[in-house]
Amino acid sequence: MWKWGKWLSILASILLMAIIVSACNRDDAPGKVKIEFFQNKPEAKGSFDKLISRFNQEHPGIEVTQVNPPEAETVLLTRVVKNDVPDIVGLGATDTYSILAQSGIFTDLANTELPRTVDPIYLKMLKDVTGADPVYGIPYAANANGVMYNKTLFKEMGLQVPKTWDELIATAQKIKAAGKIPFYFTYKDDWQTNLPFNALGPNLVGIDFFLQRRENQVTFQDKYREVAEKQLELLKYGHGDNFGKNYADGNRAFANGQGFMYIQGSWAISEIRKANPKVELGFFPLPTGNDEQAVKLVSGIDTLLAVSESTPHKKEAEEFIAFLLKPENSKQYITEQTLFSAVKGVTQDDPSVAELLPYFKSGRVIDFADHYIPKAVQLNSIVQAFLQNGDIDAYLAKLDSEWDKVANRR
Repeated sequence: MWKWGKWLSILASILLMAIIVSACNRDDAPGKVKIEFFQNKPEAKGSFDKLISRFNQEHPGIEVTQVNPPEAETVLLTRVVKNDVPDIVGLGATDTYSILAQSGIFTDLANTELPRTVDPIYLKMLKDVTGADPVYGIPYAANANGVMYNKTLFKEMGLQVPKTWDELIATAQKIKAAGKIPFYFTYKDDWQTNLPFNALGPNLVGIDFFLQRRENQVTFQDKYREVAEKQLELLKYGHGDNFGKNYADGNRAFANGQGFMYIQGSWAISEIRKANPKVELGFFPLPTGNDEQAVKLVSGIDTLLAVSESTPHKKEAEEFIAFLLKPENSKQYITEQTLFSAVKGVTQDDPSVAELLPYFKSGRVIDFADHYIPKAVQLNSIVQAFLQNGDIDAYLAKLDSEWDKVANRR
């Protein structure tokens, strides 16, 4: 079992102090109720500013202010320790969220109307991430991880979108044989190295692996060899400087036709279009195996909305979240951010992701692997080192040893 005791004890004490402090400092004077909305995505600040402005106009008794600092998760954890929890928090379904939710920092929203407006599949993802039944966060927007491809280049070579692993490798071989770049890798940034991992792991092994790993019932050495082998196989079809190019380099290069395929997240679409507005993009799930029907799209919660347990303004905070969840507001946000809505019935109309929509519609989605791996494991650097040295045994052993170290500290 995870050793949560130390964390829970410390954070429970912090929570109690925060409730006392906020109760003592509560301003009961007439006037506007001021709400702080703290969120972690710098690229989303402009979109949220527009929505906040409209909310404030429509709700003259409430004033919402957005806070979006650099290194937001680190800032948030520091503020929690200082008994300064924002009224509303927006962040991804990460290990940081899991720790805070487990520690009672957020309000259980299960008995409000808010969860009823969102797709249950994303509520289940949050439950799996935290291992807890209460609804401490409301899924707002989701992203996708897969393979972008240049439709123009595919058409020029007469290529079809691969549906299986063997077809993917055959397509890459054909492109390489023509002297072109099959995949544009950007592995100078270590976080980019785990994008194939995030698709291969959940599809080939499953999310339950991580729930069992928490209970020390399975190991990476037992279950992740095929994942590791396929990570290395993909690397054969990159370019001459896989570890010398970063995310920004890749977006520009791919936008301008320097690679046929780009294993990437939907978050990169807007950046690619900035580099070349005329590029014709397509997007398909990474086919991790040879059973086409078994392949699931990796989609995770890009932003969830949580309410502080210590805020004296829970009613107003929930009112703001309900406003964001309105279909027209959710639609505006995902359109500007090229994301997918967790709100029932709200769809993404961008043609670049049209091939992904059937997976959302049929529920053939699965969460990111790294949402279940503690941040302290340092997954990104472990994966990057493995791809450079190619030692599968050492890689899997390292994942297990680092996991166990973190588990023993919790």
